[in-house]
Amino acid sequence: MLDTALLLAAAFVAGALNAVAGGGSFLTLPALVFTGVPPVVANATGTVALLPGYMASAWGFREDMAPPPGLSMRAVVLLSLVGGSAGAALLLVTPDATFKKIIPWLLLAATALFAFGPQLRQWLGAGAHPASATKAGLGTLAVAAYGGYFNGGLGILLLALFGLLGQTQLNAMNGMKNLVSALLTAIAVAIYAAGGIVQWQQALIMMIAATLGGYWGARVARRLPAPALRWGIVATGLVMAGLFFWKQ
Repeated sequence: MLDTALLLAAAFVAGALNAVAGGGSFLTLPALVFTGVPPVVANATGTVALLPGYMASAWGFREDMAPPPGLSMRAVVLLSLVGGSAGAALLLVTPDATFKKIIPWLLLAATALFAFGPQLRQWLGAGAHPASATKAGLGTLAVAAYGGYFNGGLGILLLALFGLLGQTQLNAMNGMKNLVSALLTAIAVAIYAAGGIVQWQQALIMMIAATLGGYWGARVARRLPAPALRWGIVATGLVMAGLFFWKQ
């Protein structure tokens, strides 16, 4: 009962965070691991739980979507699916002991990306010019593979990538970020399921809570000061990484 309450609370808050600013993976993965789920299975199960939020966000931006310079919409979709598949396949062959050692470092990297995301996007976007199709394709493929393997910090990486490629319209960038996230997460979830590393009972419970949290988060987003919210998420990421380091 206590484990279920923890998973529900973590998923609800994660859904709210993703609706407002991102960072939901900082809560779902640790919550599952702390309730006894093996690290690789926890990563896959938490990703399943957050998939509906990505899909809803992508649908909400459907009228604003535009591919970044150098890529067509078809190319973005294909690269997202291929990269997400590669990352998910890599997770399937990663031993739990290895992934457990990697988790705190991934959390730290994702936290740093989240903390310095605005500066990173500004730095990459400053003087940005359209990249070649090859560079744009390789960049999208690499970020999609990262997302298929570990979801934390994915949104920041995608926004930074699109800024580097020369995209300037914020709504278009957010729309493509949500589309790519939904696509690579969907194909990753299919591979996780085929590989038998999803605990569906926990995933479905958390999915409902995350959806409710996403709705609640969207409703209250405008009442929260953005800097306080951002640094609250950063603090959460640091605490979670510290706990994983401590448990090793």
